[in-house]
Amino acid sequence: MDRYAAVSRVLGRVLVLNLGVAIAKIVLGYTSGSVGILSDGYHSLTDSASNVVAIFGVRVARRPPDEDHPYGHRKFETMASLAILVFLILVLVQVLGAAVERLQSGATPEVEALAFWVMGGTFLVNVAVVWYERSAGRRLTSEILLADAHHTSSDLFTSGAVIAALVGVRMGYPWLDPVAAFLVAGFIALACWEIFQDTARILGDRIVIDESNIREVVQSVPEVLGCHQIRTRGSVDFVFLDLHVWMDPDLPLHEAHRLSHVVKDRLMARFPEIKDAVIHIEPPPAPNR
Repeated sequence: MDRYAAVSRVLGRVLVLNLGVAIAKIVLGYTSGSVGILSDGYHSLTDSASNVVAIFGVRVARRPPDEDHPYGHRKFETMASLAILVFLILVLVQVLGAAVERLQSGATPEVEALAFWVMGGTFLVNVAVVWYERSAGRRLTSEILLADAHHTSSDLFTSGAVIAALVGVRMGYPWLDPVAAFLVAGFIALACWEIFQDTARILGDRIVIDESNIREVVQSVPEVLGCHQIRTRGSVDFVFLDLHVWMDPDLPLHEAHRLSHVVKDRLMARFPEIKDAVIHIEPPPAPNR
């Protein structure tokens, strides 16, 4: 199965589950008057929104290189991860506003047994979604699935905090409800930071493969005298590499060219995530006198 088709299939399944979880929490939040549950519901709703954005991003990313995008469309998947980040920031602002308003009003939500059943059930669904999406993300080496799993995993912590707050409300401590909303905001902020770090690494062209590992493969070719100016960029599953390889200056051009292909083939066999490698052939530097 095509990788992008597999990623889209995973996202479609997760979207259905996330929508069910979000709707259940939001309805419960409105009927019970709990700002903690409602905030958690909106947090879960952004999971569904991010799934839709991710599916769009993956469909664009699967397009082959063209005249305007000679390096392909892989970074559109990274841009979709940034869209998830925007959704999280928007819901963070909304959750903080709702929590402050509840603290000021001092209203007490109605916490019945149904609230615990709904929150407990959605918690188990989220556990299954995170495990499934994270496993698929690692298997398919998809940053969009891993980023979305990060987002969904924050629901586990927020749901746990909301359930604990509901217990406190039942015991006569209504102020725990807005406190739970603030905890939801904290977990959302943490998810924002993690996704920002991942996307910034890719968009900032941070090194992907350690230089020493590249050098070890290059120097395994006996005729190669050394290498330098090794650079890698891209995502963990879509890497571009360029480097300078030293060869005997007396080698015929056709032989040096053949050896450069040997080097490239060994590199791409050792690191299948490399999609293209540009090798510049040059003589070794003259020794310092």
